[in-house]
Amino acid sequence: MTRPGSLAEVARRSASRRELGYALPEFLDEFAAHPDPSSLTQEPELLRERFEGGEVGDAYLAAVAVTLARSIGTAPPPWVWKDRRKLREPWFAHPGAALRATLLLESPAAFRERNLFVSHNALSRA
Repeated sequence: MTRPGSLAEVARRSASRRELGYALPEFLDEFAAHPDPSSLTQEPELLRERFEGGEVGDAYLAAVAVTLARSIGTAPPPWVWKDRRKLREPWFAHPGAALRATLLLESPAAFRERNLFVSHNALSRA
């Protein structure tokens, strides 16, 4: 199977959190090889309607789009600013309380803006 060519395709391939965990890194590899802003423009389907915890995926895809758009010097697509792309309650990439302070400090702005708290290298593939 070929790598997803857009964030919308990542969502189409993700019927579960696990599938999202496979499709998103594949897209990140594709974007790194061919940084095309058009791969960010189409709004992905809402994952909250597909699987439990999908609202985290909805916010995460928006944060990824903002991060990647900024990395290539283009404006993020309008869909990333919609309220349904933000979490009401904070979500931490690690469940343990011991790492929360680190995640609060390290989380990139695009993630923090959506109430997602991840490591500084959450999108790193190295």
